[in-house]
Amino acid sequence: MNNSKLAYIFPGQGSQNVGMGKALYDNFKTARDVFDEADEALGLKISSLCFNGPEEDLKLTYNTQPAILTTSIAALRVLSSETPLIPFALAGHSLGEYTALVAAGAVSFRDAVRLVRARGKYMDEAVPAGTGGMAAILGMDKARVEELCKEAAKGDVLAPANFNCPGQIVISGHAGAVTKAVALAKEWGAKAVLLPVSVPSHSPLMAPACVKLSKELEKIEIKDLKYPVISNADADFYPSKDKVADLLIRQLSGPVRWEESVAKAQSVGTTAFVEIGPGKVLCGLLKRINKEMKSFNIEDVDGLRLIKNTFKD
Repeated sequence: MNNSKLAYIFPGQGSQNVGMGKALYDNFKTARDVFDEADEALGLKISSLCFNGPEEDLKLTYNTQPAILTTSIAALRVLSSETPLIPFALAGHSLGEYTALVAAGAVSFRDAVRLVRARGKYMDEAVPAGTGGMAAILGMDKARVEELCKEAAKGDVLAPANFNCPGQIVISGHAGAVTKAVALAKEWGAKAVLLPVSVPSHSPLMAPACVKLSKELEKIEIKDLKYPVISNADADFYPSKDKVADLLIRQLSGPVRWEESVAKAQSVGTTAFVEIGPGKVLCGLLKRINKEMKSFNIEDVDGLRLIKNTFKD
């Protein structure tokens, strides 16, 4: 597989686990440098939170986001230093889009880790605790889910948030509307699962967070992209660095078009995907989008070893 065109993909929230990144930190100076830089940039020990928890603190969105980004960049830097592989295309799921932009050289790691911590804080502040929610709807197509949201909303906000893979669409909005949609989906013959989150990500309720995030993005330097990056909002490649801020703001209150993003990567000739960061959520989604497509994950030393053995010169 040494002639493979690899798409590097980066996970979002929900992939975190206590202990993530520790094996890479213990075995590679390149990984240690990333965690040390994150600790310094944030003025807190995000490394300790990744390695030791507690889980309740790691699950707080303003901690989760910089923690996953840091772990993913540590894994990327190890992969880059230990193999000759280079990406053909980059994409990330929600938060992971920020990691992809760091990987492409558009945003510095130091700026990104601060930016996503602020993003998490603004998302948390956008709606009062207990008023927002999300649910996964299983076994319905896009049109049917949009109809479900309309039917359950009745004056509240409810919208598709993640088009993850065939038969798996996440909805987001006011908690009452989400609960109604779960009951209605079951009546309509689908499965529905309430997600253990309080922040209604990727819904119009994120509008106040979008305003604050826009101001944060104005403060940082955005450079040219060294590799093609697919945006969540358009499921298409960023045309230039000038669209980065706009697409990141749109992403926060609009749906993550992940299934289409994977299709876009395939349409330009991608032959395998490498999920870089904690967990294997994206590899799981990929199998449901296209079970023939090869996928790999690097979050530890074993993952690195498998990739090195697979892509030998």
